[in-house]
Amino acid sequence: MTEKSKVSEQSVNEAVRKAKKDYGVSETLAPSDLNSLLDILSQSVRDYSQQPAVTSLGNTLSYKELDRLSTAFAAYLQQHTNLKQGDKLAIQMPSLSQYLVVAYGVFKAGLVAVNINPLYTEDELDYQFNHADVKAVVVFDKFLPVVEAVREKTPIEYVFVTSPFDLHPPIKRTLMSVVLKLLGKAVPCGKAIPLRTALDVETHNFTPANLSSDDMALLQYTGGTTGVSKPAIISHGNMVSVTRQGSEMLQLASAELGKERIVSPLPLYHIYAFALSITTGVHLGAHTLLIPNPRDINGFVKLMRKWPGSIFSGLNTLFVALIEHKDFSKVDFSSLKITLSGGSALAEATGGYWKDITGCEICNAYGLTEASPVVSFSPPGANKSGSVGIAVANTELRIADAEGQPLAVDEHGEIWVKGPQVMQGYLDFPEETAKTVTEDGWLKTGDVGSVDSDGFLFIHDRQKDLIIVSGFNVYPNEIESVVSHHPDITYCAVIGVPDDHSGEAVKLFLVSANPDLTEDDVRAFCSEKLARYKWPTYVEFRDELPLSNVGKVLRRELRDN
Repeated sequence: MTEKSKVSEQSVNEAVRKAKKDYGVSETLAPSDLNSLLDILSQSVRDYSQQPAVTSLGNTLSYKELDRLSTAFAAYLQQHTNLKQGDKLAIQMPSLSQYLVVAYGVFKAGLVAVNINPLYTEDELDYQFNHADVKAVVVFDKFLPVVEAVREKTPIEYVFVTSPFDLHPPIKRTLMSVVLKLLGKAVPCGKAIPLRTALDVETHNFTPANLSSDDMALLQYTGGTTGVSKPAIISHGNMVSVTRQGSEMLQLASAELGKERIVSPLPLYHIYAFALSITTGVHLGAHTLLIPNPRDINGFVKLMRKWPGSIFSGLNTLFVALIEHKDFSKVDFSSLKITLSGGSALAEATGGYWKDITGCEICNAYGLTEASPVVSFSPPGANKSGSVGIAVANTELRIADAEGQPLAVDEHGEIWVKGPQVMQGYLDFPEETAKTVTEDGWLKTGDVGSVDSDGFLFIHDRQKDLIIVSGFNVYPNEIESVVSHHPDITYCAVIGVPDDHSGEAVKLFLVSANPDLTEDDVRAFCSEKLARYKWPTYVEFRDELPLSNVGKVLRRELRDN
């Protein structure tokens, strides 16, 4: 490292340390006797035994019930299967209370959870089941046929199937089963083991697995910072660290132990929701409302009117959909004190509309699967415009140039992260691991960012999404943020396309509710707020934009099509 690089890194680190001191974030968390996710659950069962832990589809489990049911599932795995510690069990279901029961049951049995998108196709399941050597799967009944179609081509030995009302009281469960059959919506289990069967076993002879912080907790598939989908190895130590880091930041944002109500609409198979609802929420002793189908905005808003929360998590597309709903302003927001945004860039206009309606500012956060997933957070009072906050405890940042040398404050480069939440690597992808995590533990995020003199982190874009127009760097996020302020534009996305004159040109895709809006109107709006080389050369109107299952706009699909 050159002397200039040492000074550059020192300036960034000094700014980050100053921010932590100014806003009460620990430089280093105090030592803890929490070694695994089982310790987190045990602590909350001890402190909040009779308090509600999770609600879905109108049914609530207390912390004591969550503990009892997860122990029953673990006992079944231990006593009625040949699965052994370290084996992989996939969870393939929407956000239901069963997710928490199964996840903690998996950990109690010493197994590894593999979070799987329930909408995956046969080819996608075939790849992930085989690559991760998945020995068992718990699948929502609606998606059982897809699992059965690939089962014989995979290592899977046990298939458990769960239905929507499996955790409801017996009478209601039986009644709803009859109703589903009459409506033709009941799915036969076939050869699969009903989850209820596994939850009804005796547990007096059960012995929980002895887990250390180094034991693998999750395999979380991701596109990663480069290339094909691959599983990040997330240890119990990683998850305990990110849980404690997240808990501290939420408490700085006024969260209180044992008193919060979290509204969690994002799917639990996504690491953002998993870390908030299944680990951090449990650590806080919170009561979490799970939303199995947040795309049903009418039903979602009705539920919010009945169930006012104090913490809400979402991302830009979901915030926009809610803001535009006619009844959203009728929700009682008097108890809402923290709104979290993560998973994709938050448009500044969206944050403003949300605060106007709810009275609660959106706290930006930044992370990625490989960081389990939290890197930075903006508690209220530290919500600088355009920033994703300050680094969480035990976390260092580096802004690196193309050679990996540290840059100074306000300089743009790749964001590198070091901390106890950084993954152990990618399973069976040693070359990709070596490209992503340095020998001394720095995670190369693939995101272009900067740290200002106050220690706040800014994300400018993904390296792969950077557009170079006549030698100038153009960041799609910046253009999207500007365009999203136009009152007639609902969603937008920007990509670079080849151009004979400038090398690349900016192409803007947008969705608008105003049929009279024209390309010239959009360009005129951009001309007032952006340098000329950032103006969109091409503007394409769409009825909708391709979104991932968690609501991110898929620029890749726009480029490919």
